[in-house]
Amino acid sequence: MKKDIPILLVLGLFILGTSLHAAALRPNIVLIFVDDMGYGDLGCYGNKKNNTPNIDRLAAEGQRWTSFYSSGAVCVPSRTGLMTGRHPALFSAGRNNLAKVRDKLMASMLKKQGYATAILGKWHLAGYPQDFTKSPMHPLECGFDYHFGTPGSNDVPAPPGKRQTRSLFDACDKFTFKVPLIRGRKLIEVPTDQELLTKRYTQEAVKWISANKGNPFFLYLAHNMPHAPVFASKAFQGKSKGGHYGDTIEEIDWSVGQVMKAIKDAKVDEKTLIVFTSDNGPWSMFGPHGGTAKPLRGEKGTSWEGGYRVPGIFRWPGKIKPGTVNGLAANLDLYSTFAALTGGKEPEDLKGYISKDLSGALLKKATSPRQKWFYSHGGALAFRSGKYKIHLGTKDRSSNPDTRAREPVEKHDPPLLYDLLADIGEQNNIAADHPDIVARLLKEMATFRKGR
Repeated sequence: MKKDIPILLVLGLFILGTSLHAAALRPNIVLIFVDDMGYGDLGCYGNKKNNTPNIDRLAAEGQRWTSFYSSGAVCVPSRTGLMTGRHPALFSAGRNNLAKVRDKLMASMLKKQGYATAILGKWHLAGYPQDFTKSPMHPLECGFDYHFGTPGSNDVPAPPGKRQTRSLFDACDKFTFKVPLIRGRKLIEVPTDQELLTKRYTQEAVKWISANKGNPFFLYLAHNMPHAPVFASKAFQGKSKGGHYGDTIEEIDWSVGQVMKAIKDAKVDEKTLIVFTSDNGPWSMFGPHGGTAKPLRGEKGTSWEGGYRVPGIFRWPGKIKPGTVNGLAANLDLYSTFAALTGGKEPEDLKGYISKDLSGALLKKATSPRQKWFYSHGGALAFRSGKYKIHLGTKDRSSNPDTRAREPVEKHDPPLLYDLLADIGEQNNIAADHPDIVARLLKEMATFRKGR
């Protein structure tokens, strides 16, 4: 036992030194969070129709993760996980609960470290109160110094007596949905011109980066697109081989290029970490209004990989060595990662806090600390440990695209089992051949759901 003490001491000093080094770096952070972009929508993830040179360059100059997960299969749970660092299935996404922890959300944590903070784009953590500008969950109450964007998705509110269906999306124009645009606490437009949303957010981002280049800053650029109905500005309309949806993707790519240029022009390129990801998988059931998760199965609102696995790209010149990472990670892990890099405090006192610090994997190419993932959307349940994944409940679509009627969840007893390394498309159920693995994963899932 005594012989082990020096070893443990050295190990402890190494871990402490690594942690202190990471915290001392204090990079600027730009988090680009797009809405409903699929795993297969980008050139760097295999798409042959959408032209995405800027995002592809971001990936080539940084790390591209192939098993990066959203916290939820739809918008609000994913953003709850992102901002709290807690799995949404272990923490109610109700606005009252979120309001109680406003001072512990990601932006609040970074603001306490002296960071200038801004959100440009979609918030979607406050519901749709009668007056969003006075909501206790307004971004200015949650750690952000500056706000310009919409309360939620670009398909809310729908026209009176209408539901968000494929036929409505096919027929709508840029003003059909009465989407409010808000700057700070002032309502400036309703309805806003949806064709201009991506462009206006980008212009705001470029200005804000320039104005805050002298301070450590956190910019949360949360695009409304490519959530249905999709819109692009006139300069991008009809340009993509991927159709109307592809036009929208290519304008987002332009936006990424503008942000990268703004960071370089501000001479803070080597001081800035850029993270690019999506809130969940594509809404493929809406045809030309949705993207693709190929080669994954499923879409937004499902427990299949296509509902949860999304692009995950990290770029930090001189700090992150370029490459492809096959380890697991999730957007809720960004909380611990940003805390480690900035010296921020993790809310370990809160139930269900299971965010993992990815800084070792990013900076030192260490093994990712995340080895397991829990998929939970309604009655659709699944769990992954290493390369294996079990499904207890699945559904191929979140609702009918023509009526929006909810489709029943398919229960599986015994669970389905897939080897994701050999079968990324989840086509070959191997549960009958491996009852021992099924039993092990069920036990691991039970432990995970306790927040451990």
